[in-house]
Amino acid sequence: MLYGGSKEAAASVSKDAEVMLKLGSTPDKREQYRLMRDAMEKRFIRVTRGSIIGGVRLGMFTAAFCGLQNLLAEKRGVHDVFNIAGAGSATAATFGLILPGSLKWRARNVALGAALGAAVCFPLGWLHLKLVDKANEGSLSASGDMDQRGGARSGVGAAIERLEENLSK
Repeated sequence: MLYGGSKEAAASVSKDAEVMLKLGSTPDKREQYRLMRDAMEKRFIRVTRGSIIGGVRLGMFTAAFCGLQNLLAEKRGVHDVFNIAGAGSATAATFGLILPGSLKWRARNVALGAALGAAVCFPLGWLHLKLVDKANEGSLSASGDMDQRGGARSGVGAAIERLEENLSK
């Protein structure tokens, strides 16, 4: 939402300059006030509309990515980095397809989106899976261990303790 709103706010700078020119040419204070109020209302509506559209686009992208990732994991029966890379590639290709332009331009966007999606999501997926493995590593051993208070350690507590141990080394 911030991206869409900031993009619209930056685009409306030239329109603000036009209003300032009109203000200078109008001697009537009421007319100046009305022009300024109208300009601010229009700017607010443009920025708000840009924020909403940006948020919807990000939400659609995120929902498509997560849905494809879960679908691939379910169909393949494996949770690995290829699910994440495949979901990123397919999502980026789909969003490249819906960008405006000619058929040739859209085909280029699909190919570029697929390659870029896989290239970005593969290392991020690998990092994500390594972090999940690291977090789950201690939760299995923590289920049998007891802390000083006599309660079982949670997965988060065990992960924090392992991190503290690694940092103290």
